[in-house]
Amino acid sequence: MNFTTTFRHLLIAFLVLSLLYFTGCTQSAETSEEPAIEWALALHGGAGTISKDLPDSIRQQYYDGLERAVRTGELVLRDGGSALDAVEQVVRNLENNPLFNAGKGAVFTAEGTHELDAAIMDGSTLEAGAITGVTTVKNPISLARNVMEESRHIFFSGQGAESYADQTDVERVENDYFFTQNRYEAWQRAQGQSSNLSPESSPLDREWLIDKKFGTVGAVALDADGNLAAATSTGGMTNKQFGRVGDVPIIGSGTYANHIAAVSATGWGEKIMQQVSANTIANLVEFGGYSLEGAVDYLLNERLQPDEAGFIAVDSVGNIAMKMNTPGMFRGSINSNGEQEVMIWENE
Repeated sequence: MNFTTTFRHLLIAFLVLSLLYFTGCTQSAETSEEPAIEWALALHGGAGTISKDLPDSIRQQYYDGLERAVRTGELVLRDGGSALDAVEQVVRNLENNPLFNAGKGAVFTAEGTHELDAAIMDGSTLEAGAITGVTTVKNPISLARNVMEESRHIFFSGQGAESYADQTDVERVENDYFFTQNRYEAWQRAQGQSSNLSPESSPLDREWLIDKKFGTVGAVALDADGNLAAATSTGGMTNKQFGRVGDVPIIGSGTYANHIAAVSATGWGEKIMQQVSANTIANLVEFGGYSLEGAVDYLLNERLQPDEAGFIAVDSVGNIAMKMNTPGMFRGSINSNGEQEVMIWENE
């Protein structure tokens, strides 16, 4: 074998080994990448001024409640359930927890009663259901879903919503079922202080002097089929006036889902409505070139004022945003890669 032949064989062997080496490196890099997110869930339990001086026992109750709600959604999505089922079940869980202002634990109106609002939306079809001012429905979110799936309408209010509920099998309760002592005491304080406010007091002073925690619960989800859904429920505003409707049941304001993003809001409902907030976030992602987090940041920092709102959102590839311009927001999230968190304040 001459020198030329030997050199050629060595060169071929070198090239083969090099190819095998680089192929191995590429495969190793690919396998080390984070797997694609198959499903994702986020939830909130209200935003506002939440004192860091909460007793440890109370603080732990909130963390435990949020973790149970996260677990509820995880079980649905992990087993291949729909985003719609997940958000309904999560919100039902939070409605049944008296720590949160939705369902059991709803705040009092100025008349000393409880009026509840809820909305749900299927991002894959844009179908939605909403109810406002119900007084005897244990889980308003389930009535909202019934409206979406069984009615030719989207939105029922007050006595009409109660009459519609009479035609369904949703569980009913007496209005005093929603009573909790701490909400009653907050209402009494609000009643006393509202009578002492001067005519020059700002709307913010009038409505939020007593209870600076904006009470709402909500959930957003992406399922393994790529569908998005959002659901929100609330007892409204402490000492709210007759017939007041906030952002929660207004499709596009407090609740929205399409094929791009699902969003649920919490905060000062009137301000959230003015910006058509949930729909605006989805539009910024779809038409404005924003990331999900960037869209939420823009709305909180450029369109809303400090201390007005918080949002949870998930997009079609499983990105999650949970942000607020208030000192705190009860929130939690989980995805198919096992990334999970439960938080109250900005930095934890």
